[in-house]
Amino acid sequence: MALLQENTLFFSLLFLLCMAISVSSHNRPYSPPDVPRLTDLFPHVAVDQGFSKFFGAQNVQLLNNGSYANLALDKSSGSGLVSRSKYHYGFFSAAIKLPAGLSSGVVVAFYLSNADAFPHSHDEIDIELLGHDKRNDWVLQTNIYSNGSVSTGREEKFYFWFDPTQEHHYYSIIWNSHHIVFFVDNIPVREFPSSGVFSSTYPSKPMSVYATIWDGSQWATHGGKYPVNYKYAPFVVSLAETEMVGCVSNPRQQPLSSCSNQSTSSGSDPVEGQDFAALSQQQITAMQWARSKLMFYSYCKDTSRFKVMPPECK
Repeated sequence: MALLQENTLFFSLLFLLCMAISVSSHNRPYSPPDVPRLTDLFPHVAVDQGFSKFFGAQNVQLLNNGSYANLALDKSSGSGLVSRSKYHYGFFSAAIKLPAGLSSGVVVAFYLSNADAFPHSHDEIDIELLGHDKRNDWVLQTNIYSNGSVSTGREEKFYFWFDPTQEHHYYSIIWNSHHIVFFVDNIPVREFPSSGVFSSTYPSKPMSVYATIWDGSQWATHGGKYPVNYKYAPFVVSLAETEMVGCVSNPRQQPLSSCSNQSTSSGSDPVEGQDFAALSQQQITAMQWARSKLMFYSYCKDTSRFKVMPPECK
């Protein structure tokens, strides 16, 4: 009987150890490569100057004289902000601190879209942060739509190498005539070129910038397996150090001729500058690091989803 109890105790401890390893593996205690800090090149825009309330105004709290904001999701509503200007290319970034605790089904998004102006042929460039269940950390999802191609999502998903609930981290997008690049803390995690097989699915129309938190119970966590539990509400995301530099679009003129490129004190130009036309070798190496160690889903490898793979995957 004593031997049986010892064996039972041994296997119980072994199981708990395996579970702990499984859980902690998603925290990925990696040291990221050194990269240029693009977020240091551009001025911060106070939230109340660069954005207006998009929805759930009662759950939007402006702080520090409007320089940053808290967005909340509760049982009554989510909340969101939309940029006061539309952009045709540029650099867009925000420092975001995600809600702590159980947040399954919660979606925090920082993205560009023109669905308001082109409801049937809209473009979209998404950074979506998906809440977790009891065992898994937050997940980063990137996605791109062009000309209303919502039936072909181009999702890629990543784990983080840090805890995104402990402090603010930078989430950034470059969008110009050369490529779209997604960054986390200035580490490029995904590049989507504008040329070749990518050209037919490349966003091309002016877009607004959005920051939102909302209930994604139907799909966000394990395909909707874990809905939002409002017992833990409100879920609050902190938004700070927003940056929006690029080609401001005048909707009364033709999109390609209506842009006035914003100058910066650093002289950096994310729209036409050569430093933003291609990733440096240092950035390419960092992106390879992120994709090899942290990416766990790519639409280009989902053969069960696509009978015919999107052309850029071949």
